[in-house]
Amino acid sequence: MVDMGGDPGRINPRIPVDLVIDHSVQVDEYGTPEALWYNTKLEFDRNRERYQFLRWGQSAFDNFSVVPPASGICHQVNLEHLGTVVKTEPHDGQTLVFPDTLVGTDSHTPMIAGLGILGWGVGGIEAEAVMLGTPLHMLAPPVVGVKLTGALPPGATATDLVLLVTETLRKRGVVGKFVEFYGKALSGLTVTDRATIANMAPEYGATVGFFPVDEQTLLYLRNTGRSEELIDLVESYCRAQGLFRTEDTVDPIFENTLEIDLGSVKTCLAGPRRPQDRIALTDMKDSWQRSLAMPTEQGGFGKSSKTRDTAVPVTLEGKESFEIGHGAVVIASITSCTNTSNPAVMLAAGLLAKKAAEKRLRTKPWVKTSLAPGSMVVTDYLQSAKLLPHLEALGFHVVGYGCTTCIGNSGPLPPAVAQAIEKNDLVVAGVLSGNRNFEGRIHPHLRAAFLASPPLVVAYALAGRIDIDFEREPLGRDNEGRDVFLADLWPGFDEISALLGHAYRPELFRSKYDGIESANEMWNAISVEGGQSFSWPQGSTYIQRPPFFENMSVEPHKPQQIRGARALLYLGDSVTTDHISPAGAISQDSPAGRYLLELGVDAKDFNSYGSRRGNDQVMTRGTFANIRLKNKLAPGTEGGFTTDFETGEVTTIFEAAQRYRERGTSIIAVAGKDYGMGSSRDWAAKGTRLLGVEAVIAESYERIHRSNLVGMGVLPLQFLPKDTFARLGLEGNETFDILVDETLRPGQKIPITATTSSGGTVTFEVLCRLDTTVELEYYHHGGILHAVLRSFLAAAQ
Repeated sequence: MVDMGGDPGRINPRIPVDLVIDHSVQVDEYGTPEALWYNTKLEFDRNRERYQFLRWGQSAFDNFSVVPPASGICHQVNLEHLGTVVKTEPHDGQTLVFPDTLVGTDSHTPMIAGLGILGWGVGGIEAEAVMLGTPLHMLAPPVVGVKLTGALPPGATATDLVLLVTETLRKRGVVGKFVEFYGKALSGLTVTDRATIANMAPEYGATVGFFPVDEQTLLYLRNTGRSEELIDLVESYCRAQGLFRTEDTVDPIFENTLEIDLGSVKTCLAGPRRPQDRIALTDMKDSWQRSLAMPTEQGGFGKSSKTRDTAVPVTLEGKESFEIGHGAVVIASITSCTNTSNPAVMLAAGLLAKKAAEKRLRTKPWVKTSLAPGSMVVTDYLQSAKLLPHLEALGFHVVGYGCTTCIGNSGPLPPAVAQAIEKNDLVVAGVLSGNRNFEGRIHPHLRAAFLASPPLVVAYALAGRIDIDFEREPLGRDNEGRDVFLADLWPGFDEISALLGHAYRPELFRSKYDGIESANEMWNAISVEGGQSFSWPQGSTYIQRPPFFENMSVEPHKPQQIRGARALLYLGDSVTTDHISPAGAISQDSPAGRYLLELGVDAKDFNSYGSRRGNDQVMTRGTFANIRLKNKLAPGTEGGFTTDFETGEVTTIFEAAQRYRERGTSIIAVAGKDYGMGSSRDWAAKGTRLLGVEAVIAESYERIHRSNLVGMGVLPLQFLPKDTFARLGLEGNETFDILVDETLRPGQKIPITATTSSGGTVTFEVLCRLDTTVELEYYHHGGILHAVLRSFLAAAQ
C-alpha cells in the first residue's frame, strides 16, 4: 500500500480477528517432567523472528487479539473460550443481536459447529481478504441431513463414532456440501462429543458438520465459565429466532438424508494412510498383515513372507536393548483438538493408564510417547482427578500445548530406532488421537499411521506393536504373573462419568483464560520494532518480505492464452495438501536444505518448514517436496522429482521449474481425483504459484485448495466427467495450448490442444473452475489480495 502511494491505515481488520499461535511446538523432549519446559523454550528460540513479526502485528492493528504460544490449540481455545454462539454490537443507538459465525484459517474450523456456531475453514489467502472487509463468496451449497439415532454402546467412544461418520460420509460423497446433524440422539451427545464429530468435517469431505443450539449448548457454556448474562442471551435469542432445538422440535426438511445408528458403533481405528479407512479393533491384526503383504501398487507395503517377521536388534543410548520389526509402534501420541477437547475420552485414557500402572505394566522402550493437550485446562482436570501421575508413569508427560504429532511436529525418533528403520527398511507405525494420518505427514520414518481414541493410544504404547489381537493376546503380566488383557483395563461408562465433575468446573476455565493474552512471560519479553510498517530484518532466514506484490501494476491484467506449456507434475488420486505444501522436517539433500546450507545454517538448526513459512525462498523449494510424493513424470522415483522434457533430465521439481522459467516456458500441473484434500494450507497454493505453475488440471478438487489456487491467480481446470489424462492417451511429455482469453466466464468449457513430440495432437475440453464472477475478477487481478489492494487504491482516488 505504501509503495503504491496509498494509506497504510487502510490495512486493518474490519471484523474481530483472533490469532491463536499453536502450530510451532515440536516434540523434542518426551517422557520426562522437563518435557513441557524444554519444548516450549525450544519453540520460542526457534521461532523468535516469526514471533517478533506477530508481536508487531499485535500492537500495529486494531480489532486484533493474540493468544500466545503454549496456550492451546486454536479450535479448542475457540470452543472453550472465544466462541459466544451469539454476538452483539451497537446499531443506531440500540443493540443488534445476531448469530456468531466463524471463518478460520484451518480446515478443522468446523469443530465450533459442535457449539451451534456456523463456521468453516478457508485458506489464509482468502481469510486475509475477509479480514480486510471483502465478503466471503461461495456457491450456495447443498445441505445433507444426517439423522442420529440410538445411543453409544458400552465401551464405545466419541472417537469411534466420528471414525464411523467419516467412513460413511466419505462413501456417500459430501465434498463441498454442508452436513447438518439432527435426530433424537442429539440429546445424549454432549457438546464435546458433537465437537469431536464436527472437527473432522474435512475428513468426511464436508464444508461444515453443524449441530443446533439446545440445552446441551447452554450446559457447556455454563460449565466452561461463560457469564450467565451471555447464557441467558443465547437461550432467549435462539428461542425467539426458532434456532433452539428441543425434544419436541420437528425434524428439519432436507433434500438428501441418511441415518447413522449410534448403537452400531464399535471400537475402531482408521488407517494406515487415510482417516476414512476405518478398521474394527477386532480386525486390526488381520488387516495389518494383509496390508504388509499387499503389493505397493495396490496400496500395501510389499513385504514378502520371508521378510515379514524381520526382528532387528536395537540398543538405546544408556538404556536397554530390544528388537523391533515390521509393525512396531514407534510413536504413540495423545494429541489434536479432535479428542483433547473431549474430557470423556481424556479421562478414559487416564483411567486405563491408572489400571495399567497399578498392574505394573510399562510402555515398550521403543515407543515415543507424548501428551499434547489442546488447552491448559486438560492438565488441571487430569491432575484434579489424580490421573496425570499414572499417565506420566507410562511416559505420557505433557510435551506442549499446541498441535504436535497431528501436524507432523513429532520431533526426532531416538537415533538407534531411526537407524534400524532406515537400514532394514522397516514398516513401522504410529498411533495418535488425531484427525489426519496422510502418508508422510506424521513422521518421515513412519509408513503407517492410525487414528484412535486416547485410551487406545495408551493401549498400543503398552503393546508396542500394531499387529496385536487384544482379545486373545495379553498386554503383559501383573506382579503375580497373571495375563493382563485390554478388557481388564478398559474403563466403564460409570467410571468415566464419576470423574467428569473434575473437568466441568467454571472456575477452572476462568482461571486459565482470564488474561490469557498476556499470561505468557516469554511472549511478553519479545521486543517489538516498527510502527504501521514492519521493519523487515536483513539477512533473516526465517522472515522475508513476500514477493507476491513485486512489480504489481495499478491495472489488472487480461487473461492470456497459455501456449507451449510443459507439465511439471502428473499426479494420481487423493493428493493432499501435505503432499503439496512444505511441512515437517527439512532434509539436507533437499533444495530447501541445500539453500540453507549455502547461507551458513547448520543442519541441526534447519527447524521445520512450518517454522520457516515466513521465508518464500525456503517454502518454494519445499513445495511438492514431500518424500512420499509420486510424480508419474519421474517413474521409479519417490519424492519431489520430475523430468525436464526440454533436456530429458530427471531433476528436482524446484530446479526444473527454475529452468523452465529461465527459458520462458509456461508450466502446468495435472492431477486425479480429490486434488488438494486435507489441511487448508495456503502455501500449497502460494508455492504452486511461485514455482510458476499457471494452471492445474484435475479430475476433481477439494474445496479449500481450489479456492486457494484462485486466490493466488492460478487457473483451476477440471476434466470433463468421462475424461482423464490417461483416457485421452496423454503421458505428460506433450506441450499444451490452453485457449483462454478475455471472454473467459465461470464454468465455461475451455479447449486444450496437446502436441506430442512427433507432432501429433490431441484436443479436449476442460471445465473452468472459476465458479463465480467474483472468482473470475480475482483471477483477472492475479489473486484475491491484489484485487483488494487495487480496490483500496481506487477508493482513495
